Amino acid sequence: MTNNLNSVIVEGNLTKDAEFDSTQKGTGFCTFSVATNRYFKSGEEIQHEVSYFDVEAWGKLADSCRGMLTKGFGVRVVGRLKQDRWNSDDGKAKSRVKIVAEHIEAKPVTATEKEVAADSGADETKPEAKPARQKKAQKEKELIMA
Repeated sequence: MTNNLNSVIVEGNLTKDAEFDSTQKGTGFCTFSVATNRYFKSGEEIQHEVSYFDVEAWGKLADSCRGMLTKGFGVRVVGRLKQDRWNSDDGKAKSRVKIVAEHIEAKPVTATEKEVAADSGADETKPEAKPARQKKAQKEKELIMA
C-alpha cells in the first residue's frame, strides 16, 4: 500500500517567537505560526487576505531553528498536513490542521524590506543599528535545513 500525496509549501512571516520544548523521551520540537498574505482583485479594488498556519518541527530540524525563528522572521516551510482530533470536555468533536515541517528555509530580505529599514533610520555602517530582521537575513545560509 502506498501513501497518498500530502505536501504543502507555505511562505510568510512568524507571528511570534518560536517555542521550543522536548518530549519526555528527550526529542526536541518547536512550534510557531506563519502569517501569509494574499492579494486579489475584486471588481476594481485590490483585496488583502491574511491566513495563519500553525507549524511544528521535530528533532534536528527543530534544534537548528533555535535562536533563529523570531517574530517577523520570513520563512518558507515545506511539509505535510496533520489533523489532530479530540473531544472537548462537553463531548463535542474538535479538530485542528497543522503543518509538520520537513524543511524550513529563511526568506531573503526583499528590496522593499531594505528600503523600509533604510527609511526607518537604520545606519547600514553600524552593525548594532541594523534591524533584527537584517541581522537574521545575514544568517540565511545557516538556516537552510533539511
